[in-house]
Amino acid sequence: MDKNELRICGYSSLLIALMVNSARLLALRTSGVMAHYWQFDLGELTFQFFLNLIFCGLLFYLNLEKGTGFASYREQKRYGIYFGANVFLIFLLIVAGNFLQYALFAGNHLTGLHRMGYFARFGLSAILIGIIIRIILLLREAKQKDKDHEQLKSAYLEAQLKLLEEQLNPHLLFNSLSSLSGIVREDPKLAQFYIFHLSKVFRNALQRSGTALVSVAEELETLRSYAQLLNMRFEKAFRLEIEIGQFDLNARIPHLSLQPLLENAAKHNSATADHPLVVRIYREDKCLIISNNLQEMTLPESSTGIGLVNLNERFRLLVNQEIEIERTNEMFIVKLPLS
Repeated sequence: MDKNELRICGYSSLLIALMVNSARLLALRTSGVMAHYWQFDLGELTFQFFLNLIFCGLLFYLNLEKGTGFASYREQKRYGIYFGANVFLIFLLIVAGNFLQYALFAGNHLTGLHRMGYFARFGLSAILIGIIIRIILLLREAKQKDKDHEQLKSAYLEAQLKLLEEQLNPHLLFNSLSSLSGIVREDPKLAQFYIFHLSKVFRNALQRSGTALVSVAEELETLRSYAQLLNMRFEKAFRLEIEIGQFDLNARIPHLSLQPLLENAAKHNSATADHPLVVRIYREDKCLIISNNLQEMTLPESSTGIGLVNLNERFRLLVNQEIEIERTNEMFIVKLPLS
């Protein structure tokens, strides 16, 4: 039993013991009807109360403690033995309690009524205990169903994220190799440096593969490696400006969130020394902002659209929020909600 179940059983035992023994208090009125059958005795009432309390606690324990007592028969679906053992125990406790109380307080009541009272109190107690046990078992079933549902949901989300990652990495590799083919034709020596930094980008990506959320600081580390590739490709025609405070570096975002945005900016915009491509990253409200100036190419490269769709889907799954995209005549802005 967990802590909540123990509390329920404890409070229920106390309430049942008080309820079934409260009738004895009517014997305090010497002129009342109850006084003709019972002689009030505080010691006997205290004994009866604690005996009833022990009766309730024992039944709760044997029926609810997993793997022990009668609960093991129920878990094995041996219901005949389970109910039979409960009935036998209840009868045994009633007989033993009746004998013990009669031996200690024989002069306080009529013999026949004493036995009837015992069966009535403990029988009512057993019925109430059975109802409460059933309620607790129903709560356990509901809790287990919720747990199973969460496990299935987690497995589903993990499968979706894995699929998205499998889409993302080939997307990064394809675009990087496309850029590399152009550099190889123009400057073979520069291509060697490009390959070195490209391997560094993939090493950072693979080291955190399978990680759902990472810190902004970790993402910026990967981004700076990718920015080196763009610097070699555009030289003075590209500039990355990062304006993130120390506190914001600890915020968490999905792995590989920034690199696709930088990649898209470089892919869809022209860049010259006179009109460089400027990408800014900064914090605004509860979002990380990635913006770039729009300098659209006359003949833009073909695009599959995987990058932004992939990014939005990962934020929806991991942060329960979607990214915001704003486009003006001069700027392209993406807002990433921080976790």
